[in-house]
Amino acid sequence: MEQFDSEYQAAIDAAPASAEAIADAGHFDRKGWNWPLYRPLVEFAVEHRWPIIAANLSRAEARVIVRDPAASGLPPAPALAAELERDIADSHCGERPPEKLLAGMVEAQRARDARMASRLSGRTVLITGDGHARRDRGVPLYLPGADIVSIGFIEIDPDKKSPRDYLAGLFTAQSFDYLWFTSRAKRDDPCQR
Repeated sequence: MEQFDSEYQAAIDAAPASAEAIADAGHFDRKGWNWPLYRPLVEFAVEHRWPIIAANLSRAEARVIVRDPAASGLPPAPALAAELERDIADSHCGERPPEKLLAGMVEAQRARDARMASRLSGRTVLITGDGHARRDRGVPLYLPGADIVSIGFIEIDPDKKSPRDYLAGLFTAQSFDYLWFTSRAKRDDPCQR
């Protein structure tokens, strides 16, 4: 799960078999990740005795990479970096962060994808955001040759009439193997503040 930093894996493994205990052991950000949405997934895994794998980079590791992009240790990927820069600017309401900060944020994103990929083995389901699940920009890039199915969960937009309409500007046909359309979540628009 992206929602748990890999530094807490030992604590998660040692936690009592309950969703609440695992969330506590893994330092789950209950407000930021909206715990009520993830709790059923963790409960399901506990009930079926499936391991919870903490897949994410820690905040401390990400901060080091943001300050010094070379700390990621990843080979340069200029085309991918340009795409991720656009994604990051879009997620910041269209405002590009300063170039040095943006370069670090891009490398931290790539490092997160690489870390999540390194935590996967065998038959595994990765619970992560669409950006990390994308075949063309996310975790699958770091799993060459692996048998992967990537599913993007997309909120229904009443202005879009067909699945192809969702590709305009957001995704390409190569981004996911499947799109799963969901109801629109009720939340404030962070760009309207």
